[in-house]
Amino acid sequence: MLDYTVTFATLNCLDYTKQCLESLIQAGTKSNQIVAVDNGSTDGTQNYLNEAGIASAICNKENLSCGVAWNQGILARQSEWTIVMNNDLIVSHQFAERMIEFAIKNDLKMVSPALVDGTLDYDFNEFASSASLKMHDVMRMYSTHAVCMCIHWSVFQEIGFFRATPTLLGFEDTIFFSDIRKYGIKHATTGSVWLHHFGSVTQEYMKLQRGIPKGKVLLKVNDRKLLGQSWLERKLLRHSLRKAEQNWRNSEIKQYGMSLHGLRKNSEFHWL
Repeated sequence: MLDYTVTFATLNCLDYTKQCLESLIQAGTKSNQIVAVDNGSTDGTQNYLNEAGIASAICNKENLSCGVAWNQGILARQSEWTIVMNNDLIVSHQFAERMIEFAIKNDLKMVSPALVDGTLDYDFNEFASSASLKMHDVMRMYSTHAVCMCIHWSVFQEIGFFRATPTLLGFEDTIFFSDIRKYGIKHATTGSVWLHHFGSVTQEYMKLQRGIPKGKVLLKVNDRKLLGQSWLERKLLRHSLRKAEQNWRNSEIKQYGMSLHGLRKNSEFHWL
């Protein structure tokens, strides 16, 4: 039996949290494998999680940041594999087992599923089943995303955990991915597993709280200094990542008529 935990952080998005938790159970994840961390919600989320029957509901008194919450979830059970994910998504059948099996088969220490962002105006289960079969062997090597990441315990032993700095406001994943690249840890996104992501709901809520317009970043940082990079290093890395994504997209669309990242808008799929 695979040893894994699924964990997510929440902040005042009760409807999405309910939908996410129901999706996990329907997908085959056992309730005693789920850890939820609430960052000071005032909308009834904490009561809901405490009564949900999951392995652990950790309720912080205030927003301690994604990094702190993710670390709390990871450390609560200390499983061989931990799936760290958003709460504004739904998953496909046995998504956890299939991601881990893919990682083991391809000698990966971290893997993310393919995803569709946007409006859920289609039959996701039917789509995910079909897309998983069609894109089963497609892999974007050395590319993962923070919406959902399945991480082997050895990664934390090698590079440490997420940066536990509340003022980073969501930049923790960028620092973590930078360390993943620095240490040469094998990671990838797989087309064999799909999820639907409604789109950074918690971050949009935090923008609303702070009076930050949609489309603007939650936090402006001098990222190259946080990442220990020179101006040129940061520019070249961004260019290479954008180029790689463009090449993957073009190659995938040419061969399969779709890519590993879609946007659902106006009842149509747009491949990114």
